[in-house]
Amino acid sequence: MLSRLRKSFWLFSFAVLLLILFLPGYIKLQESRVKNRQLEEKFRKMAIENSLLQEEFRRVQNDPFYQEKIARDKMGVVRKGEIPVKIFSGKKQENRFW
Repeated sequence: MLSRLRKSFWLFSFAVLLLILFLPGYIKLQESRVKNRQLEEKFRKMAIENSLLQEEFRRVQNDPFYQEKIARDKMGVVRKGEIPVKIFSGKKQENRFW
């Protein structure tokens, strides 16, 4: 009985020792895996964004109609002879307290 108890104690001590030695490394490994998955997802999103930006850049470089659209929409450029018209909403905003 004593020998059996002693073997159980040594087995338990060995298991605790292994747990103490390997648990921090295992936890760090799991954290690294989670961070790796997050970085892979971020990389995938950035790759998609990159391809969209490359396509837009290609259009800006090679498509005169797209260049004109950007010039008109973002910079307010008009062609010679055109009259720019600004349309305002029908509601006039006044700061009156009635």
